[in-house]
Amino acid sequence: MSWLERLRDGLSKTRRQINDTSGALGQDVREVFTKRLDSIEDLEYALISADVGRAATDEIIEDMRKTEGGNLQDALMRALTLQLEPNARRAEFRKLGFAPDVNRSKVEPRGHVVMVIGVNGVGKTTTIAKLGQYYMRQGKSVMFAAGDTFRAAAGTQLGVWGDRLGIPVIQGSDGGDPAAVAFDGASARKARGTDLLFIDTAGRLHNKHNLMEELKKVCRVVEKADPGEPAETWLVLDAVTGQNGLQQAKKFHEATPLTGVIVTKLDGTAKGGILVPIVRELGVPIKFIGVGERADDLQPFDSQDFVRALFDVDIPRS
Repeated sequence: MSWLERLRDGLSKTRRQINDTSGALGQDVREVFTKRLDSIEDLEYALISADVGRAATDEIIEDMRKTEGGNLQDALMRALTLQLEPNARRAEFRKLGFAPDVNRSKVEPRGHVVMVIGVNGVGKTTTIAKLGQYYMRQGKSVMFAAGDTFRAAAGTQLGVWGDRLGIPVIQGSDGGDPAAVAFDGASARKARGTDLLFIDTAGRLHNKHNLMEELKKVCRVVEKADPGEPAETWLVLDAVTGQNGLQQAKKFHEATPLTGVIVTKLDGTAKGGILVPIVRELGVPIKFIGVGERADDLQPFDSQDFVRALFDVDIPRS
């Protein structure tokens, strides 16, 4: 099964949300777009129900109303694709009058250290393992630092993944200082010349001020060990949490500026539209999405492929 086929399968719940939201559309989405433009009112309700958000929905509807005599489904797909790109890219493509053809076959991190953050339960440690495998397949050398010292199972889990994948793991003592583990990891990466270090962090609650301050401390000590790092801070979000996940993202972004977001468990929710306000309100790109448990089910995010899979169609790129 190809990646696009797996993505389509994984997004089946989100697709059903748009196709049949409380009976609002009631028929296959394609049928709606053969009707008069007035049916967009039903679509508007479906988009908001799928967590796309009011502002983005308004822009999407406005873009579609500009479509005269064209295919409304194509217009919606184009509008959604634009919404899944950060502000600068969206403005650029809107000005040029065509949808982006991103095709992100690779995600190349800036620098060498990626700090991975997120609350408990989002699949952060497993995601780090999948990232390690992904970049090893890209020919990169990889290290892990088990900075979640408050949850004993986290260090053990990352250690097991490291043994399985052949990736070195810098460990600390249970209940120890997470910043010390991060410092040791950054120092070791620099000394060994390893391409990438992924730092796991505690599943800190986004409304705990002291834990956010600790996250800032981790960033500071990494910079001391390896100036300019961490060049990337990626937040792992569980798509099932919907709008609550967006609020988490905002709090983390305030504590330490995010450079990307990884959205997991898209195969388990009808709320896949949450990707839109994440991009719009944070102004950072989606780096990867996960639609299953297998390592290959974490893939670089491509806005066009995502929308094509969402609508279960296979169309030529713009």
